[in-house]
Amino acid sequence: MMKKVIVFLAPGFEEVEALTPVDYLRRAGVEVTTVATATASRNVEGARKITVVADMTLETYVSSCAELPDAVIVPGGMPGTVNVSKCAQALTLIDKMNEEGKLVCAICAAPALVLSKTKALEGRKWTCYPDMEGEAGVHASNHVKDVPFVHSDNVITSRGAGTAEEFAMEIIRELCGEEKKEEIRRGTVQR
Repeated sequence: MMKKVIVFLAPGFEEVEALTPVDYLRRAGVEVTTVATATASRNVEGARKITVVADMTLETYVSSCAELPDAVIVPGGMPGTVNVSKCAQALTLIDKMNEEGKLVCAICAAPALVLSKTKALEGRKWTCYPDMEGEAGVHASNHVKDVPFVHSDNVITSRGAGTAEEFAMEIIRELCGEEKKEEIRRGTVQR
């Protein structure tokens, strides 16, 4: 069965952190749905003023999809991360996915600002953009520094745009296996 992933795109999302996983996961044969979050429009402008047309809005996604996807990805970027952190519907979906053991993935400021408002970081190691860990409140003590990503149980976190490729590849490894990860690595001429 084809794996399914949703990627939140809130106004001000970090384009590299959102679209690198979208591209690589689609290459791996994963069904990826981009979901406009914290906005009623499918046209979402990123932090670097690149506008992306999301596949659907979060409201449409929640009302039309009967089952949870295999993974959710929350990119960073400002003010995108803050916008997701204020979206109750997004936080509820993340909590449901975490409770079901689905993969919860966040990068840059999103682990500290978004996942800290859910139960996803409870008892787990995690990482984020440098010096943002203090924003995670009680979860700050489980923060790991100076690594490109942390995979703890069903949660994958990463540091920023420069680690987006490794972040995406770890998601592929978890969803599709080591062989598919290596196929994508070779096909995209990664270092």
